[in-house]
Order: sequence, then structure tokens, then C-alpha cells
Amino acid sequence: MSEQTHRIRVAVIFGGRSTEHSVSSISAAGVIPNIDPERYEVIPVGITQQGTWVLGPSDMKSLALTGDGELPSVSTELARVDQVETLSDVDVVFPLLHGAFGEDGTIQGLLEMAGVPYVGAGVLASAVSTDKEFTKKLFGADGLPLGSYEVLRPNVRTLSEGQKERLGLPVFVKPARAGSSYGITKVNNWAGLDGAIAFARAVDPKVIVEAMVVGREIECGVLEFPDGHVEASLPSEVRITTDAEYYDFKTKYLDDSLELDIPAKLDDATIEEIRTLSVRAFRAVDGQGLARVDFFVRPDGELVVNELNTMPGFTPSSAYPKMWAVTGIDYPSLVATLIETAIARGTGLR
Repeated sequence: MSEQTHRIRVAVIFGGRSTEHSVSSISAAGVIPNIDPERYEVIPVGITQQGTWVLGPSDMKSLALTGDGELPSVSTELARVDQVETLSDVDVVFPLLHGAFGEDGTIQGLLEMAGVPYVGAGVLASAVSTDKEFTKKLFGADGLPLGSYEVLRPNVRTLSEGQKERLGLPVFVKPARAGSSYGITKVNNWAGLDGAIAFARAVDPKVIVEAMVVGREIECGVLEFPDGHVEASLPSEVRITTDAEYYDFKTKYLDDSLELDIPAKLDDATIEEIRTLSVRAFRAVDGQGLARVDFFVRPDGELVVNELNTMPGFTPSSAYPKMWAVTGIDYPSLVATLIETAIARGTGLR
């Protein structure tokens, strides 16, 4: 980086209107302390659950998990800020938002129109990666290995008998455009299908129903560097140490039942295939900046690409920064790389 006459002003935006408001806030509590204060001036900007932009808080520890089961949220009592004025006064934005109204291309479009560089995927990749249907369509068009699924649009009440036969049991019923395992139900009997669909539709009117893939759950990080080259991290394996049926919200964030093996205990050839497919998946959605790609490894060794997250979590339990630390890029260096890549990329068509 060339010599700077002033510290680079970085607005870290977190919270937001989605169901993942608290996860975003916890991520911000992890990222901000790892931004080098000698190189960057951080402006923390929270978005309340009602959509109001506020400044702060000054102490990000207030947004960390405390262990008492309470999830943090951005206080409505903080000083309000004007969106346009805030964006016009910074050099780069780290939109650390998860889910709707943040990770789905909405804030990315705002930042493109404002001409402000930002960390992470652009409008297209953000939008299609938030929508599980279109993520799978792009993966399929690129020849990536997928599991079976069906999509229920708002005007379709439930699965047909033919769709049930094709998917088999069990299935996972999910909101098509949500993360952090919100609104998900594992259905072991078709009698529970309609209730699971209603539960998912409380989050999103469009629902995706996926056939269960029996296999080990593997995650892999993707990182773009300022010169444009892209690398994949060593993968991690997600292991649940309780009797939870799947990797749900409580398991992800609220208890001690989650363990990560980094690197995953896989043979070298499988690890390299996962890393290669992760970059392919990143390219398939026109990814930029960073992503986490989730896989299943079947008992016979076959890989299935499940999802791609364009703004993975940075909470204490999140795999993304841990994978890169084991791969050789520590947390502060990872954050600096993301910021410098955003500045190098700029805005507009590229």
C-alpha cells in the first residue's frame, strides 16, 4: 500500500433488518477490534431492526455474546446518522450484514450508486447467493455436484406426490432467502411437511425443500486478494457433539455442542478437490472479496456442494476466520486483505 496522508476511513455497517440482526452484531464485535487502528479509522454504523442508521456503540463489547443466552441488538437509543452523509465521508465500507436487506444486493446497490468501495460480493453475486434456488441453478449450470431439491413459490401450497417420491425422506424445508438456520425444519414424515412449510414461510414466502444428504459437513473459505487472484483455505469439518438433528441456530451460536476440525480429517486429494470446487463455486456466482462454501462428503467420498455464503459469520464460533488462521492468514491480516481488496476493486462495472 502506498504511503497514506491519513488513515483510511472504514465504515463497518452491522445489525440490519433481517432475522440475522444479532449474528451480524456479534460479527461486528469480532471484526472491529481486529482492524489495525494505525492504518484505518473505524466508524461503526449500526442499523436497528426497524431500519434506522445509528452511530456506535463506542464499546463493541456490548454486542458480544455474554453466555447468558441473550442475543445482542443495535440500540435505538444511539445517535442517528444520515445515510448519505455517512457514506460520503468514508473511503470504504465493510457491510457486515447477514441476510435480507444487506447480504442480498440491496446495500451493495446503494454503495454502487454512491460510488463507495465496499468489502465483498457485488450486487449480482449477493442477490443470487442469498436465494438458494438461484445459487443452485448457477452451480448446476457450471456442472457442480448438487443434491436434489424442489422450490415452492408463494402460490404453490405444498409438494406434489411426484416431487415427494423424487426427494424421498427425510427432507429439509428452508426459507429460500435466509441464513443462520432460521426457519428450517427436518421432516422425517410427510405428515409434518405442511407445518414445516408454514414455519419457513413465516420467514420467506418462497421455500426450498432439499433431500437429505447423508455425509460429513465441510466448509471452505474463499478469499480474493488486492491483485485479483483468488485462493481457498484449508477446509473445516463441522461436528455436533449433542443429539441435535442438524446444524441449527442454537448449535451454531448458543451452546458448546459445535466442534470444528481444521483442517478437516480428509485425505489430501479430497481436500484439494474441495478447495478447487470452492473457487469454482465462487466464480460460478461471480463472487468477489470473500465467501464460505458448504459441502457434504458422502460415505463413498462423493462431494455435494450445498450453499455459498457471500458474507460469512465472524462470530467467536464462525469457521471462516479460523480456517484462514490455520491456512496462514491471521485475523487482522484477513480483515486488512478484505479492506485493501475492496479499495483496489473500486465500484462500477469490472
